[in-house]
Amino acid sequence: MELRICHLYPDVLNLYGDRGNVLCMKKRLEWRGIGCSVTELPIGEKAPLGRFDLFFIGGGQDFEQGLLLDDLRAGKGGEIKAAANDGLAFLCVCGGYQLMGHSYETYTGERFAFLGALDLVTAGAKERLIGNFAFETEFGAVVGFENHSGRTRLGPGVQPLGRVLRGSGNNGEDGTEGARYLNVFGTYSHGPVLPKNPALCDGILLAALRRKYGSAELEPLDDAAENAAHESVLRSLGIN
Repeated sequence: MELRICHLYPDVLNLYGDRGNVLCMKKRLEWRGIGCSVTELPIGEKAPLGRFDLFFIGGGQDFEQGLLLDDLRAGKGGEIKAAANDGLAFLCVCGGYQLMGHSYETYTGERFAFLGALDLVTAGAKERLIGNFAFETEFGAVVGFENHSGRTRLGPGVQPLGRVLRGSGNNGEDGTEGARYLNVFGTYSHGPVLPKNPALCDGILLAALRRKYGSAELEPLDDAAENAAHESVLRSLGIN
């Protein structure tokens, strides 16, 4: 077995060590003897997205998101939306998560039309939501670091990735964090999120493997270090 990972827009969507998520996925596959290749696809470069199995889109600021619009309109945006609707796996963090939605309106009133791959909209606010946080998911509690001014509201076409235990999540009001649609996982969790949440990482890898091969299982790994980091954040938040 093997997975082909595409890292979309690493040149502009690269905040808070989010590239570490790609490294984490690659290593957890390799430790199990599963092949993995990583292709970076920056602004202006094209490749048939259907040849990939798993996509990563990281975080960026409002200005950096705006830089992507011409590239998306040139055809890549439609391919990304088609790949998501076809069940290919995605991990989208912060700005990349917002980009998958219908639109983003800045605090100053400037509106960007985005991909519409996920049924959600985001509006900027004056106050940023910042700090370590935790949310409960089908993979257990997930910990991470949020730093965003966007307030994301989910439509009926998606489910939240989790429910906030501590912190703000999508908007600081309705208790939701992130979004899940088919095999697309969206979250505000920086960190990078996957190294200290191995169950979430393996859940995303399994989604990609099962989409490609029909069925797949992952052998357990020794996650003592990863779990220690995970528990440390939970303790700092007063959980457990």
